[in-house]
Amino acid sequence: MNFEFSDEARAVQAEARRFFGERCPRPLVRHAVEGEQAAAAPLWRELGTLGYLAAGIDAEHGGQGLGLPERCLICEEAGRALAPLPLVAHWTAVTAIARHGSAAQRARWLPPLADGSIIATCTLAPAGAGPGVDSPCRLEHDLVTGTRQPVEAGAGAGLVVLQAHAPDGLCLVLVELAQAAVERTVVPMIDPSRPHARLTFRGARAERLGAAGAGAALADGLRDHAAILTGFCQLGGADAALAMARDYALERYAFGRVIGGYQAIKHKLVDVYVRNEIARGHCYYGAWSLATDAPETPAAAAGARLAATRAFSFAAQENVQVHGGLGFTWEADCHLYYRRARLLALVDAPLDAWRERLVDAMATPAPDAALAQVA
Repeated sequence: MNFEFSDEARAVQAEARRFFGERCPRPLVRHAVEGEQAAAAPLWRELGTLGYLAAGIDAEHGGQGLGLPERCLICEEAGRALAPLPLVAHWTAVTAIARHGSAAQRARWLPPLADGSIIATCTLAPAGAGPGVDSPCRLEHDLVTGTRQPVEAGAGAGLVVLQAHAPDGLCLVLVELAQAAVERTVVPMIDPSRPHARLTFRGARAERLGAAGAGAALADGLRDHAAILTGFCQLGGADAALAMARDYALERYAFGRVIGGYQAIKHKLVDVYVRNEIARGHCYYGAWSLATDAPETPAAAAGARLAATRAFSFAAQENVQVHGGLGFTWEADCHLYYRRARLLALVDAPLDAWRERLVDAMATPAPDAALAQVA
């Protein structure tokens, strides 16, 4: 069992780190936090030109050979740079269409999603919700009614993959958002660089994804996919927060010596490092399980979200503490990491829901284990 990434995937990661380092500096992130969302538009277009947005799409529809490993590592670098981009939501929607869409749906939507000319997003029921829990949205006669919030990139996306309740059970549907029957309202979030919206559907035209009655199972798979990619975003952010705290500790003097020489600061940095490495192990395990379609994927995805959320939240908090009084000011960049950490901690569901999902996944025997018990 090898959880390490290939040399080819690492090469993509190195290029992604260079790209985000050059094209997404902290001033750009700060502009996005201050409401200048247009600052990130060129970055999205460049990602499409480089082929990153086409990861997970076959060559017939504009893909360039990038798959899940590359998506994970690109997310890590986007998280490291605090990129104000809806990568996970977009890729989750792409995955839904690529895996469960009809030939006509794939031909219509995947090419513009691959080059970034259309932004897609995805909104599912909260993690931990069972198949008998109604979605706030309903599908009848191919028309969707209801409201979902908060939906990442809902104000700017052209397409949404939505979980809805149909007469035959939960289902996934595609809804084009440029309809008069769709109302979008921006929802204030703790991290304005990743804008969210409330989507209200008043009889909006929709297309089903996947077979009837399979919506709950398909949504669970997409949720695991999004959880692992989000975990890598958090992992990159946690590493960046640690690096920022370390660099400040090596340049800030107090009582005639750098504060990094004091044991209390060393312990803080080591504690952050340990949590980051624990999260890395969970994220790598999650990536392996998802790539191999292992039966442990639900537990691995929940474990990755739990460990990565704790690591990023702790790293962002300790980064503020290492900076002392300066860390609490608007001029310092510490709050950029803290905002992103708090936002990602609530993506899809809070920690308690992921904890319950992990317990449920571990309590459910894998297929082989179940057969062994019967035997």
